[in-house]
Amino acid sequence: MSAITFPREVPAQGLNVLWTRASFAGLMLVTFVLYMSGLDRNGWANAYYAAAVEAGATNWKAFFFGSLDTSNFITVDKSPAFLWVMEISARLFGFNEWSVLVPQALEGVATVGIVFVAVRRWFGPAAGLIAGAVVALTPVAALMFRYNNPDALLVLLLTAGAYATLRAVETGSTRWLLLAAALIGTGFLAKMLQAFVVIPVVVLVYLALGRPRLLQRIKQLAIAGCALVLASGWWVVVVELWPSADRPYIGGSQDNSLLNLIFGYNGVGRITGNEVGSVGGIGGIASRWGLTGWNRLFLSEFGGQISWLIPAALILMAAGLWITLRAQRADLARASYLMWGGYLLVTGAVFSFAQGIIHPYYSIALAPAIGALVGAGSVELWKRRSNLVARLFLASALAATAVWAYVLLDRTPGWNPYLKVAILVIGLGAGAMIAAGPLLARPLAVGVAAAALVAALAGPAAYTFDTVTTAHAGAIPSAGPAVQTAGTAPTGVRGGTGGFGPPPNGGGFPGQARAGAGGGGFLNASRPGAQLTSLLEAGAGRYRWVAATIDANSAAGYELATGEPVMAIGGFNGSDPAPTLAQFQSYVSQGQIHYFIAGGRGAGSGASSEIESWVSQHFTETTVDGATVYDLTQPAS
Repeated sequence: MSAITFPREVPAQGLNVLWTRASFAGLMLVTFVLYMSGLDRNGWANAYYAAAVEAGATNWKAFFFGSLDTSNFITVDKSPAFLWVMEISARLFGFNEWSVLVPQALEGVATVGIVFVAVRRWFGPAAGLIAGAVVALTPVAALMFRYNNPDALLVLLLTAGAYATLRAVETGSTRWLLLAAALIGTGFLAKMLQAFVVIPVVVLVYLALGRPRLLQRIKQLAIAGCALVLASGWWVVVVELWPSADRPYIGGSQDNSLLNLIFGYNGVGRITGNEVGSVGGIGGIASRWGLTGWNRLFLSEFGGQISWLIPAALILMAAGLWITLRAQRADLARASYLMWGGYLLVTGAVFSFAQGIIHPYYSIALAPAIGALVGAGSVELWKRRSNLVARLFLASALAATAVWAYVLLDRTPGWNPYLKVAILVIGLGAGAMIAAGPLLARPLAVGVAAAALVAALAGPAAYTFDTVTTAHAGAIPSAGPAVQTAGTAPTGVRGGTGGFGPPPNGGGFPGQARAGAGGGGFLNASRPGAQLTSLLEAGAGRYRWVAATIDANSAAGYELATGEPVMAIGGFNGSDPAPTLAQFQSYVSQGQIHYFIAGGRGAGSGASSEIESWVSQHFTETTVDGATVYDLTQPAS
């Protein structure tokens, strides 16, 4: 197939400027309302991170290290930049559900805005509007931009980094390239090595398409690499040089080393499945984290979260590269298709083949790239609909979207059953009309374009509205309605594990179903009753920790209920070797811990088991609000 060189349209001023501003303002307003409405129905959302926000909003040391409690026993198992935003909000407006969740909603609005600006700059306001709408209406985006996990800030920074890269290609400016490096580096401080997945794309796009000469581009990239190291590494250096006795234990590591956390539990282990201290994830077909392979993003766990427009994005990326095949080397449209397409392909490949811990909500990282490709490609092809090949590309993208929406909606057969039929009929009908002719009559063209947009966005929009009107809580939330998977009951439990159903090997997650007054579990926070809360609060000021319990989610629930520090033995999974039995005995002998609460359901470690056994042998058990409690200041006779 030979490429065709198309002339670039020069947009008119005046009305075009007004339309651009009006469309941007409307998109921002709708996204703001969508992400902010009923935000408090999610409560604390992920209690694990909410407890860390409470600690960091009270204690500056906890703020810097990302500690789970104000007494700085252990950190969360991520770098803390995403917490810093919420903690500053909580310091300004008080610690409450709104101050914790609003920052993520605003990060979502900003992400949609950057996608609009990035696509509008080179493809026009209509393309920017479609791109932004696709991101805003992606179900997993609507979920995580209303949640307090690290992903919202990470996606904002990576989206801004992609835009800065394209501006660097446009101008040849080192400053834009430095900004891209700084943004990606700061993304590392939000969610560690996941931020670096896009680096090969940034390097290759600028190296291939940047305006300066090749040697100058190499020098610029080397300088940007230094900026990346500085932006991502300054906090790592400070933590590594800080005396370990004077800082909290690094949660998620097995040796109290931040480097172990970066390259082990949160690094290579996520790819290979060899995650020491994890709750599972043995890799391959038996992985707790789902089947791996090229189609992973389309299976039941991920499909309804992100995949609605992936087929269209890939088709439109190919069409965009075809359109720009004979353009000059530094063509900005080509740079956009390569930047966003590379972002989608590389990140999607990592998610598809990773054998370690991975959750469907991670796929929010793909939303900006999908939106940008769909917005840019669809409008570019629509403008060229007088060409048969362009029409076939566009019709194929629309037909693939309609058919795939039917498949996804068919996984929830009892939920809006007529929607899938309507999308299929409208989408295939509009696609057929696009393929049949250039649609020169304006009323007909407008009608077909409107029908195409409805068919493309109705499915994800319906899932998104279901998501924002439903309460979500726990460690693994899921967007949209419950999904029927082969051989199982519908998944999609909103409180706790979300839509990530039972592991393929038929096993369960420790503590998955337990979220009561007792220990909670590593996926669910504890929910102490009034009597237990009062017991923990009584005389709290005399102790460094009002209680200790195994696993961080159990501790988080008690912290949120009392506002007091609770020692999370073993960290998030209960498997970190902190504290040792000897250290715990020392804390008890010094009167630093008031109670031990049994019932935590983490994976457990030798140290955790030893501590629980020692406590049960040397202290008297009592039951308060259904929880087993030991007073560590009163040894058994």
